[in-house]
Parts: sequence; C-alpha cells; structure tokens
Amino acid sequence: MSAIPYCDDVVPESVSLLQLPDVAKTLRLPVTRVHQMLRDRQLVAVKRDGVIGVPELFFTKDGKVVKQLSGLLIVLKDGGYSEEESLRWMFTEDDSLPGTPAAALRGHLAREVLRRAQAMAF
Repeated sequence: MSAIPYCDDVVPESVSLLQLPDVAKTLRLPVTRVHQMLRDRQLVAVKRDGVIGVPELFFTKDGKVVKQLSGLLIVLKDGGYSEEESLRWMFTEDDSLPGTPAAALRGHLAREVLRRAQAMAF
C-alpha cells in the first residue's frame, strides 16, 4: 500500500480539521477506506502540527461527504491546480459568494463554485 496522501497545511488555522480516525467514524467506514478515498482524490487532507486531517467543512451534519466536493477536486486538478492551490482557493474569502468556496459548496451555490473552478482552468 502507498502512503496516505496529504498536502501542506494551507488552510486557515480557524478551519477545524478532523483526524482520519474521526473521519472514518463520521462516515461510518474503516479508516483504511478513508485512506483509499484520499488516494482516489475523493477527499483531500493536510498535515497540521504533525497530524493528518481533513477540513470539517467537507462533511455534512448527517455524516456524508459534501456532495460536490469530489467533482470540484477533479475539476481543479484537471484545470492544472495542485492540491495546495485548490485548498487555498477553496478557503479564500470571496465577497461575491459570500464567504469561501468551501462554505458555498455546502449550500445552494455549489454549482456556481463548480462553474468558477471550471473557468479558472489554465
């Protein structure tokens, strides 16, 4: 098995992270399945203070991954963005949304977030 993929912590300190065992508990999956989701780029993780975690905003209150997250990660990767660049963009305030793309992804603006990600491709 390959190592668990993660990127540098470019997420603001104010963003809460779930450690991988907590992600597994939230999703009601074995932690090895969470590792596979990271390898398949269905989720993205960062390493903060020596611990790998996934932004809590990526999960719904009923224990699921936010519906459009996987598609957004694919669109950004296909557009030439690294995981760090993708996370920076997702957690940068945007007054026209309002808030961050990561927060908007959880609501009725999810399609607008995907549209903007497609338009940013380089």
